[in-house]
Amino acid sequence: MSEITETSRATVASLMEIEAILFRPDDPFTFTSGRASPVYVDCRKIISFPKVRGHLMDLAVDMVGREVGRGEIDVIAGGETAGIPFAAWIAERLDLPMIYVRKKPKGFGRDAQIEGTFEDGARVLLVEDLATDGGSKLNFVEAIRKAGGKVADTFVIFHYGIFPQGIAMLAERGVRLHALATWWDALTVAQERGYLSEAGLATVRDFLKDPEAWSAAHGGKPGMERGARK
Repeated sequence: MSEITETSRATVASLMEIEAILFRPDDPFTFTSGRASPVYVDCRKIISFPKVRGHLMDLAVDMVGREVGRGEIDVIAGGETAGIPFAAWIAERLDLPMIYVRKKPKGFGRDAQIEGTFEDGARVLLVEDLATDGGSKLNFVEAIRKAGGKVADTFVIFHYGIFPQGIAMLAERGVRLHALATWWDALTVAQERGYLSEAGLATVRDFLKDPEAWSAAHGGKPGMERGARK
């Protein structure tokens, strides 16, 4: 676990402020996939809080500038659906064109998977709200590449940070993942602010170290999806 950065600390604090980050070590969430988890993040809540979203988008643009380079991006792409508003706000700040990418072609009319246009060979930054194991990003990346774009980087507000195989999978396809914060960062801030008891901290830490085993031990199944059933 690496030391938390000020950017990550500020991100976690903002997400906690709007209750987009939740800890329930004694009453785990159950995701639609069946996985049990003592933590839950809902980055979609950001869109309803202007000050928080403005602050986070400023942090996003700063990170993109430092880690990717503004001069290395021609187009901002939002992944359907949660990534679209964040892509729009980042594109506006960078004064760049924007597109959005569907999970699959819409099946009628032009049968388009990408809305908006870009030149062949354009360098595209893919933006989404969240990354778990990184697998969903590849679908968007391949669609953009098939349409003639180049994708070397993807940016998210929050990355689970507990599935290293996801980072490796993206790297194999030539894509780097950039994120403002991870669950390890959230755990650090929770400890600093006394959000959890020592037992609660230990429970969350055990989950982050081995989410599959933790889920199985608490009645859950493998797999990670956004939605929680409770």
